[in-house]
Amino acid sequence: MRIGIREAFLLALLLALPLLSWWLVFRPQNAFISQAKREIDHKNQMLAKLRETTARNEDLQRSNAEILQNIQSIEARLPSNKEVDSVIRQVSDLAVESGLEPPNMESDKPVAAALYMEQPLKMKIQGNFNGFYEFLVKLEQLPRITRINDMKITRATNQDGHMKAEFVLSIYFQQEGKAP
Repeated sequence: MRIGIREAFLLALLLALPLLSWWLVFRPQNAFISQAKREIDHKNQMLAKLRETTARNEDLQRSNAEILQNIQSIEARLPSNKEVDSVIRQVSDLAVESGLEPPNMESDKPVAAALYMEQPLKMKIQGNFNGFYEFLVKLEQLPRITRINDMKITRATNQDGHMKAEFVLSIYFQQEGKAP
């Protein structure tokens, strides 16, 4: 078998055809496919971030609803400025129920405390220490928000177990007609 020019040309054409098809068809298609895969990966990453963010938004909305509910329950415990007198009567009644002498109270001017008002009362109480402890426990269980500042307890000199206490009781309240 003799290889002539015509056969050599045909052989070269047969070898060049797969190389040209790889160079002109498959190589651009592979580049296009790899670019499309990179875009798909990028979009999947963005979608995962979006899902994570929306899941966090739902958690934030749920947390905000819980916080709002807690604020409303605390605000329900705040009396209006008209109800402060009844809270003061309750405190006095608690002292008498606990076996203490009726308290001596002096009212100061209401003070603004954040979005609410604070009514400080200077109180002087005398009686048995166990009764005073019982009074503090009952005061803590009141449905209204109160705070005790500057407490000074001294022992009464004439009787054993008796004491005198001076403290400032703050009662928090909402001014009527003003929304917090």
